[in-house]
Amino acid sequence: MVSAGFESAREDVNVREWVDGWVVSRGASAPLLEPWGYTIHVGQIPHVARHVLAATNDAVLEADVRKATESARGLNWHLKVFADPERVLPWLAPGWEPYGSGDYLMVTELDASETVPGPPPGYRLHTWDRGGVTRVLLTDSDGSFAARGQIAPVGASAVVDQIETAEEHRRRGLGKVVMRTLHAAARAQGSTRAVLACTPEGRLLYEAVGWRTVAPLTNAKFVG
Repeated sequence: MVSAGFESAREDVNVREWVDGWVVSRGASAPLLEPWGYTIHVGQIPHVARHVLAATNDAVLEADVRKATESARGLNWHLKVFADPERVLPWLAPGWEPYGSGDYLMVTELDASETVPGPPPGYRLHTWDRGGVTRVLLTDSDGSFAARGQIAPVGASAVVDQIETAEEHRRRGLGKVVMRTLHAAARAQGSTRAVLACTPEGRLLYEAVGWRTVAPLTNAKFVG
């Protein structure tokens, strides 16, 4: 479904799937449809709400970016545009500042033949479901945090979110254990594909477990 006035041919289904799963993962509001995409209320002091443009790459239009950023004047509203920052940043209305660098939108098909490895020696795997979200936690032998992640299946698609590995536990294969465990959890709930937004560091992990890049991600927020 698209909002009145938005050209459905320019709406990227990967963005809509990411939006629908992200709001479940973070407990945010249902997305409000806009002529250029979606508005989501997050409800945090550093992140009150966000605008997400529905198009990606060359389908993102200057007029849509300007309209979205001109419509928000509240501090700590955020903007997500899945297109090259070199194109997007000159189109921001006054008061908006970029943050982050080199982020991406990525997707994968969930392969039923994928094996799910157990945790390496010295680590314990914990999983639980709450509010439609499956969470995975790896701890070391004394119970300290090692790695985590979560996934929100929404129908045929699922959103992977908040993947993190403690610095002292990196390069031990923990990220792959978390990702493949999340993949299996989503498949068990009927999802056949998944989508995520990531940093440059995360991209290497996701490519290693079969993900591909759809578009770069430009981040900005209103600072007044």
